Parts: sequence; structure tokens; C-alpha cells
Amino acid sequence: MTRVLLTAFEPYDRWPENSSWLALVDLTRWYDGGAELTTRRYPVDLVAMSERLRKDLQDDYDLALHLGQSPGSTLIKLESIGLNVRSDGSPLIPEAPAAYRSGLPLERCRGSLIAAGIPSEVSHHAGTYLCNAELFLSQHYAKSFGLRTQSAFIHVPLSPSQAAADSARLASMSTPMSAAAIALIVDQLLGR
Repeated sequence: MTRVLLTAFEPYDRWPENSSWLALVDLTRWYDGGAELTTRRYPVDLVAMSERLRKDLQDDYDLALHLGQSPGSTLIKLESIGLNVRSDGSPLIPEAPAAYRSGLPLERCRGSLIAAGIPSEVSHHAGTYLCNAELFLSQHYAKSFGLRTQSAFIHVPLSPSQAAADSARLASMSTPMSAAAIALIVDQLLGR
């Protein structure tokens, strides 16, 4: 059975919940697909996230799909490139490659989401904060440790409850739809 590590982040800043974690919780309530899922919630702290990610990846999963919330986004974003850069412009890991590109078929996953009526796009820039760092580090650790794990990062919009509670009136996507998107991506990566 294909083993999949699914990670999400804890709440941060003004957000008392994180839509990435809400989607994973929802997914684990009903998922009965062909993968063995392991979920983790990481702190919004570079050092702590990096340590936990390195430890978790030692279990040599087939896939590692990392999730984060994207306030203001109207769609699922399949992030393809992790850059070796911190938010201050310095490298995450000196002497490491400048970037890693996900080897997963993200365009095919996007096509599956669009066919299911879930707005999505393949994005080539996961930002310069923890989302980017997690994508870069996941790929770097897999390569450095000789793991088979292939990685991608998925940004999900805010949940409706988050958007409703925020004065900025940001876009949202229902938690069940975000969870369904994750399941479709997993199924697509399993070749189903």
C-alpha cells in the first residue's frame, strides 16, 4: 500500500484556525482510498517545522503532500517549486541547490480537480515563508537521505468560517471541498 505523509500547519497570526489542518481533519473522517495516510500538524516556526519534517521523513514515505492556507486565494494551488530562500533572503541550507521542482504530475492532478469542479492551478512559487521552506526542505531531505519520497505543496483557501469572521472579506472554499481536493490529488498520484 502506498504510504502518504500529509502535513498541515497550526493556527498563526490573526487566524485562530488553519484551513489546511481543518481539511486534513475532515479528510481523515471519511477517506477510504488506496493509500495509508499519516497526518501531522506542524508549528508555524521554521526551526521546529524543519526538525519535525526531517524526523517524519525518516519513515521513507512514498509521497509527502504538504498543505498550507492561502488567505485571499480563490482556488487550490499546486506548488511545483521550492526555493532555497528564507523570508530574509538568506539560503535555507547553504551549499544546497537553488531550488527543487516537484517530480509529481501536478498538471494531471490539476486536470482531475478541474474535471471535478474544484478551482485549481499549478503555481511555480510557494512564497518565501514556511510553505516554500517546507517544500524545499522536504525535497532536499529526501535527496540527501536517499529516500524514495516525492513531495509537493498544496495551498488551500480559507474556510468559510475563517472568511466570515475576518473583516477583510476574503475568498474561501468549503472544508469538505478542500478535503475532497486532497483526496483527488492522492488518488491521481496513485494512478487511480
